[in-house]
Parts: sequence; C-alpha cells; structure tokens
Amino acid sequence: MVEEIKKTCLHDSHLALGAQMSPFAGFDMPIQYAGITPEHLAVRNKVGMFDVSHMGEIFVSGPDAERYLNHIFTNNVSGCKPGKILYGMMLYPDGGCVDDLLIYCEFEKDRYLLVVNAANTDKDFEWMLSHKEGFDVKIENRSDEWGQIAVQGPEAEKTLIDVLGLTEAGELGFYEYCNSVWKGSRLIISRTGYTGEDGFELYTDPAGTREIWDMLLKAGVQPCGLGCRDTLRFEAGLPLYGNELSEKISPIEAGLGMFCKLDKAEFIGREALVTHKELGVEKKLVGIEIEDRAIPRHGYPVELEDGTQVGEVTTGYHSITLEKSICFALVKPEYAALDTPLWIRIRKKTFPGKVVKKRFYQANYKK
Repeated sequence: MVEEIKKTCLHDSHLALGAQMSPFAGFDMPIQYAGITPEHLAVRNKVGMFDVSHMGEIFVSGPDAERYLNHIFTNNVSGCKPGKILYGMMLYPDGGCVDDLLIYCEFEKDRYLLVVNAANTDKDFEWMLSHKEGFDVKIENRSDEWGQIAVQGPEAEKTLIDVLGLTEAGELGFYEYCNSVWKGSRLIISRTGYTGEDGFELYTDPAGTREIWDMLLKAGVQPCGLGCRDTLRFEAGLPLYGNELSEKISPIEAGLGMFCKLDKAEFIGREALVTHKELGVEKKLVGIEIEDRAIPRHGYPVELEDGTQVGEVTTGYHSITLEKSICFALVKPEYAALDTPLWIRIRKKTFPGKVVKKRFYQANYKK
C-alpha cells in the first residue's frame, strides 16, 4: 500500500507561489521558490520565512513528567524554568539516536512540549508510549493541530514587531519562548531556528499560521524552501537526523556530547555513552574543506592519499556564504584532528582537503 503524502496547512500557498515541490518526511514540501541561492542569502543578509508545519508536536504532562523526560532524554530537564527550551536526544540502549528534539518547559506545572523531526514523529510517539510504564504521565501527539513558521535572519526581530505586532519577541533571549494569542488561539513565539542566524519559530493553529504567512508575504519577506534550510543549517554546523545522527550514530560520535548529561542518575542509552567516552568511538564527525570546487555528496568515500578509505561524507555542498567546497564526514578517530589531510573520492577522481572545525560559519544568535 502506498502511503498518502501529507500536506501542511500552507500547501496551497506554496503552489500559488510556484514553488518547486517534492516529498519530504511524508509531506509534499517546497524545495525552493526563487532559487536556493537567493533564498539562502536573504536569510543570511536580511530575513526569510520557512513553512515548518511538518514538524511534530508531542505534549507530555502529569505528576511524573519531569522524571519521565529525564529517563528518555539526554539533557537535564530538572530545574528547567518555564519559558526555557532544551536541545537533546532520545537514545536507544546502545547509544544510537531515536531522534534529536527540543523540549519546551511550559508555564503550566508538570507540562512540556516536545518538538520532533517530521519523519520521526510517529516513531517517536510510539517509542515514548512504550517507555511510560511506571510513570504517571499523559503523552499526546497533537501535531495535526499546529502549524509552524520559522522567520530567520538579522531582520527577524524587526519583522515580527513591525509586521505582526509581536513586541514581546524583542524580550526573548536565545532558546527562550513566550505565549501570546493570535485571533483567540495560542501563539508560541520561540527564539530558535535551524539556520545559524537570529530568528524565531511561531506555532499556532492552521488558520492563524495561514494568516501570519500571508501577512509576512505581503510585507515582502522571502519565502524559503527546504533546499536552503539545509545549506544554512549545514554551514552553521547543525546536524540533520539521518545524516549526522541516526540509530547508528551516537551523539558522542556526532560531537554532541555537551547535550548528554552523564552526571544524571540515569537515562536510556547512558551506559553506552559512558563506554564511548571511556573507551573511545569507532568514528567521529569532522568538517572537511576541499581545495577544489568539486562538490562532495552524502555517502562519498573519504580516503588517505594512498586510497585507503577512512570514512564517508554525511553532508556536502559548495558553500553559498563562504564560496568554498566543504562537508561533514564520519571518519576513524585517528584522522579527526584539525588540519589532517584527507581526500574525497568523487566518482573516479580524488580531491584533496583538510579537517577543519565543523561550524564553518560563525552563527549570529542573540545571547
């Protein structure tokens, strides 16, 4: 049976704008409108907006909500104040990643919002339900009730205030959110994003999402597709589940150990991460800068000069902002040090490069 492709609440607008559409994470999503390069540069230099309504929203509430989330989540939920947001992962017992996600500490006691990757929403929800035994919690997948727009770029705050009248946006620090109201419905204003620029993610019901999108469009904000969402997050050194994190790639291998609080008493996968820390890992995620304009793609081999394969590319582009060819790659740890010379095999040719820091572009988040 062929699974039906879902549509976000903004699907009609994407078609009306002539977006190039493609299936992604079970949804028919816009890849680009004006083109990946102008959309990418709009976010870096001014402001752009993304339909991210395909992301999942799962609510956890109840007397044991904090204890339950600490059991399934790598970061420490204890003491997280209302209005704050945590990034982290849910892991399998062997340290592989179920998903990476955000947890919003709600202003209502014992209540949290989890924002998960679109392709993993159903899997995450089932996994969470399967681990709730012994915890007095309610877990609700309410993804269909929410739309989400990401407004990103150096002019994002000004745009929210001038166009939408959301003056409270200016009070938020990075990874903070507040509640507001849009036409009688809850509006979450979150200073978060996936681009390396200052920006916000706005959550409300589908009708409100459509109205906000239309207001931003009328004000001249550039609609942006998933194409430049990937080039932007990649330059900023942010992982994509399925590429830099997966059931076979642990947070330690991906260089995300700072989001795994091993000083917590327990969480699923903790013992495996402790072992990774103590005994080392078989592969490490690195950045590689290539001397040529050749573009490394996911799955391309990473080699030594003599042709010995020591890893493979997870994501690669000719960077729009930096105008150089760069990639993430998982390599054997002995070849992960900065400035280590490595070669990327692209079909029958190899191209020299060197290991560099994974954050290719210096992010511009508001502190």
